[in-house]
Amino acid sequence: MRVAMIGTGYVGLVSGTCFADFGHIVTCIDKDASKIDALNNGQIPIYEPGLQDLVAKNVEENRLFFTTDPAQAIKEADAVFIAVGTPTRRGDGHADLSYVYAAAEEIAGLVDGFTVVVTKSTVPVGTGDEVEAIIQRTRPDADVAVVSNPEFLREGAAINDFKRPDRVVVGTENDQAVEVMQELYRPLYLNETPIIVTKRRTSELIKYAANAFLAVKITFINEIADLCEKVGANVQEVSRGIGLDNRIGSKFLHAGPGYGGSCFPKDTLALSKIAADAGSDLKIVDSVIEVNSDRKKKMAQKVIDFMGGDVQGKTVALLGLAFKPNTDDMREAPSINIVQKLQEAGALIRAYDPAGMEEASRMMSDVLFCDGPYHAIENADVAVIVTEWDQFRALDLDRVKTLLKAPKIVDLRNIYKADYMSSRGFEYTSVGRSY
Repeated sequence: MRVAMIGTGYVGLVSGTCFADFGHIVTCIDKDASKIDALNNGQIPIYEPGLQDLVAKNVEENRLFFTTDPAQAIKEADAVFIAVGTPTRRGDGHADLSYVYAAAEEIAGLVDGFTVVVTKSTVPVGTGDEVEAIIQRTRPDADVAVVSNPEFLREGAAINDFKRPDRVVVGTENDQAVEVMQELYRPLYLNETPIIVTKRRTSELIKYAANAFLAVKITFINEIADLCEKVGANVQEVSRGIGLDNRIGSKFLHAGPGYGGSCFPKDTLALSKIAADAGSDLKIVDSVIEVNSDRKKKMAQKVIDFMGGDVQGKTVALLGLAFKPNTDDMREAPSINIVQKLQEAGALIRAYDPAGMEEASRMMSDVLFCDGPYHAIENADVAVIVTEWDQFRALDLDRVKTLLKAPKIVDLRNIYKADYMSSRGFEYTSVGRSY
């Protein structure tokens, strides 16, 4: 099949490349000429394991193309995906849908014959209705079906998530559109992937509800971690004890400095606004937003308390800046709040991240970005593990102890065991563990 993918951001580029790898002919479209030039030259604008090789393979096999001119690709397409950004709108917290609506208007003028227009972007309930209305107003004779097909990609594991998803959600009541979507995802039938067909508004809400629920799990275990510290319990053992219950599940029960990234902060806030507009309270989600925001600031205070309540003139080495490993995404990363509060308390910051330093340099000032973990640790008063990159799990602890002014480590991801660190001569603290 022929696919046009509008938007070459994280979702559009990963989805387009994977559809091409399924055997479809995919054209990824973006108005940013420099981004398209870079992609045509084999340069990938995001850090995602395996993506560069997969793009190169499908470009070489003439299944994947990049262009700034949408005309031919949309005219020939069986399906046109809208995969543009829906950032939080300034001032009111709602999702900014201006890019989605602009794409819909552009699509309307270019489609030829029956075409499925698919919203892949995360959009509030009812957006598909407006996309359909825009197309009908712009081009009354257009033969289109507007479908919701939310993405469930985890940064750092996106290719596997696309090719081996837990489910595919398709929101439409148009039988012909269902056939097109089933054909697009036909390679997944081998894995017996469930394809859930719902009404469009239900599909749009599924995405927000899924992300909000995961955010709730993260925030819940973080609050339990605080309780563990007060009562002398171990949050990792609590997580295992409750996660083995199949009704709860073990995923997203890892205590840490709070959630970040491009999805959870934006989507929980957007869902709260959707509910408020509909006159339906989501008190749990509202609490999660507040608690998570406070948590990031509390992590800096944890470092300050560990240092005796004063970090004035002290050098703090941060290991990890991106909101999670295997990505360069700094959006809403806990490290941003941690750096800001530590600097306000007078600390000097040295930092290293395997992928996120270029993005971090645009968001942080007066930070010394280092060449590696040991460079960051050198002559620091304390090392703080913020992101659980694999390379931080097996540090040469003898070297670390030699490089630090004092053997002090704050582990915000619980990647080491307290008794082991103590046996190696470190003053060590972590999250939600009293032993």
